[in-house]
Amino acid sequence: MSTRETAIDLAAQVASGRRRALDVCREALAWAERLDPQLGAFLELTPAHAEQQAARVDGDVAAGRPVGPLAGVPIAIKDVICTTFGRTTCGSKILAGYHSPFDATAVCRIEAAGGVIIGKTNLDEFAMGSSTENSSFRVTRNPWDSERVPGGSSGGSAAAVAAGIVPLALGSDTGGSIRQPAALCGIVGLKPTYGRVSRWGLVAYGSSLDQIGPLAANVADAALLLGVIAGKDPHDSTSVDQPVDDYVAGLEDVRLSDYAHELRIGAPQEYFGQGLDPQVRAAVEAALRVYESLGARRVAVSLPHSPYCVAAYYLVATAECSSNLARFDGVHYGRRTTRPRDIYDLYASSRAEGFGPEVKRRIMLGTFALSAGYYDAYYDKALRVRRLIQRDFDRAFEQVDVIACPTSPTPAFRLGEKTQDPLQMYLADVYTIAANLAGIPGISIPCGFSPGGLPIGLQLLGPLFGEKRLLQAARLYEHATDWHTRAPPLAAAQA
Repeated sequence: MSTRETAIDLAAQVASGRRRALDVCREALAWAERLDPQLGAFLELTPAHAEQQAARVDGDVAAGRPVGPLAGVPIAIKDVICTTFGRTTCGSKILAGYHSPFDATAVCRIEAAGGVIIGKTNLDEFAMGSSTENSSFRVTRNPWDSERVPGGSSGGSAAAVAAGIVPLALGSDTGGSIRQPAALCGIVGLKPTYGRVSRWGLVAYGSSLDQIGPLAANVADAALLLGVIAGKDPHDSTSVDQPVDDYVAGLEDVRLSDYAHELRIGAPQEYFGQGLDPQVRAAVEAALRVYESLGARRVAVSLPHSPYCVAAYYLVATAECSSNLARFDGVHYGRRTTRPRDIYDLYASSRAEGFGPEVKRRIMLGTFALSAGYYDAYYDKALRVRRLIQRDFDRAFEQVDVIACPTSPTPAFRLGEKTQDPLQMYLADVYTIAANLAGIPGISIPCGFSPGGLPIGLQLLGPLFGEKRLLQAARLYEHATDWHTRAPPLAAAQA
């Protein structure tokens, strides 16, 4: 398939009978077979299931039956989201052979809308990481520079979209795991409001932080996929019963021209300080000037508790991780050690052999934070700080419609550069984790390139359930620039 065919165009062609879904599916699978040995985006391709779904879509078109908005569109799924086809490994040896008995709600909704899922993508083990180097199976490389990381933990999904293998992919975002790899790979990544998309079938890392969301080559395609997967789900008590907007219709150019002159953009001073790469700062500042040239008004806002985000996040997230991953013990779920000496060794060795270093580190941090004598000093205090962070955003959104800031403090870093320094790796998410703590939506869109040719992302944050306005603000910038149209060298060389 073409590296820049949009999901909206593909669906229209298939629905009208101009193209067969089966042909589109086979083109995507062939593209994956061609590129993935260099890229490492996929853990598993599922051609039999994909072709069966594509043939079903073609049958509906031929019979004159209605087809959904994703008719025949190839899609990749992060391998922390359950599917009955293929394995669901979470990038971990402890689940190396696991087959889910059910499909996640987001997967069911995609297939009901005519989407064709071609495979499961690589990730940091149990979604814990910022580089996709923590996978137990392989390392994913950035399509713009094969010696650099694609970001994480949804690095496989981001790389697959950036390379043009698929126009759409699903990721999960606990502290930036959709937005940060989107920025590093030069694509669009959206974390919805907590509760906007069902988490049923998403293997939990941090239950109060996790959210499924789309990765796409452009804003309209991200809006299309969000509209399909959003909405209340009776299987998930944290999903919210609130009407789902027609996100794609809200992106019409006529409406955007009016919207531009009403738009108030907040630029928090705390996000432009120490640690921000000058190249990234320059690109983000240039993006803000583009908004101002379109008629938007820039407003200075403050998020005073931002310096505490990283500490609060890594206490809340690791505490929830410690609890959620307790079930993977070789008895309830997962790989079992072969020759345990006793029941204690069965549990200890199964987990020691199955989990990688980063997962073990976070389990231990979380267990410590929840332990007697430390709960009040650490976990409870982190929850109090979390509430203060939420209030900062509440106050800011009384003054502005969206908040603009960098997605990542640097462009993509080299493979292995931060693996021996966990703190530096954690700081890769310094600008994204606040949105998860506050539960608000955030989107990353391409806004430029470093002098070395690496993509830079602009992050826009919105109020609770403000996805429609957020997408409009993102599309407004995208319409005025061409960053999203550029293809990485890997895809261009293979075309």
